Amino acid sequence: MGSRWGINRTVGQIYALLFVTEQQLHADDIGEKLGISRSNVSIGLKELQSWGLVRLSRIPGDRREYFTSLGDVQEIFRVVAAERRRREVAPTLSVLRESLLVTVKTPDDAFAQERMREMHDLVDMANNWFDDLQRMSPEAMAQLMKMGSKVQKLLRTKERLFGSAKDPVDE
Repeated sequence: MGSRWGINRTVGQIYALLFVTEQQLHADDIGEKLGISRSNVSIGLKELQSWGLVRLSRIPGDRREYFTSLGDVQEIFRVVAAERRRREVAPTLSVLRESLLVTVKTPDDAFAQERMREMHDLVDMANNWFDDLQRMSPEAMAQLMKMGSKVQKLLRTKERLFGSAKDPVDE
């Protein structure tokens, strides 16, 4: 799963071990259990810390650092989604915004800029929706996810009752 979430295989293995292990582990434990070098463990833990996916703690009288994963799976999802957004979506929106500021000189430029505007608007809308999701309680988010395609049915019912005109409140 880690490689699909944008982290390399070793980092994914480290996180998986921390996720399925109840007690906190130090780097030597992790390297021994996974059969990877101490330096790879250190690099992997730094990457996981940069993602905000692990907690670091110390045990009194022990100089080593101990690591655990975030406990709540919904929190893990939120952290991964927020980090992917920061690393991928935000820079994409910046590039699209910059391209929309360029003066159009030809009909081809106008067409290209309109397509980029459409892409910007879609990505910006998804980004704003993600903001709304991040503010939801875990319970509300679970309810929304369980609704699934029922939301689409609700929107179709709204269209039938009130027409397809845009609602100024939705803007």
